[in-house]
This record gives sequence, C-alpha cells and structure tokens, in this order.
Amino acid sequence: MASLVGRLSRLWAPGRGRTAPTTPSAGPGAVTLRRTAVCTSSGAILPKPKKTPLGLIRIALVVVPFLYLGTQISKNFAALLEEHDIFVPEDDDDDD
Repeated sequence: MASLVGRLSRLWAPGRGRTAPTTPSAGPGAVTLRRTAVCTSSGAILPKPKKTPLGLIRIALVVVPFLYLGTQISKNFAALLEEHDIFVPEDDDDDD
C-alpha cells in the first residue's frame, strides 16, 4: 500500500520526467537512487531498454520440458510408493 502511495505521489510531483540527483538517506551509508524512464537530470533522453527477442518462446522452451520432467518423476515415485504399499489409498465400500 505504501509503495502504491509513493508511486502515485511521484505522478503529481513537479519535474516528474527528470531524475533527482543521488541523495544520502537517513540510514548510515545508504544512498537513495531514483530513475524515471524518460530522461536524465541534464534533460537527455535515455536510450530504449533492451528487448529480449522471442522472450515468450524462450520461456516456453524452458518451462515445458521441466514440467514434463517433474510429472514423470512424480508419476514414477507414486508408482514406487504404491508398489511397496507405503502409501496406498484404501478402497472403502459404503454401499449399504
């Protein structure tokens, strides 16, 4: 909630498109850095951020094989537990 209030207060702050110089905060040795996405303190426009090409495809290429590997491991472990009667659900017949 506090971070939301901080972000909203920066929207209405004067000179919101510029960065503030680094200022020491109240803590010992801590430095508060503030950077907006538009320009520097001198007014120069910052370069566009780097984009990762094919980002979603790369994520899918990592996530899908590991999901498959995890399901195979869990399936084999569940079969091992059932084979050794370690964790076998009981079949209760409640047909009265």
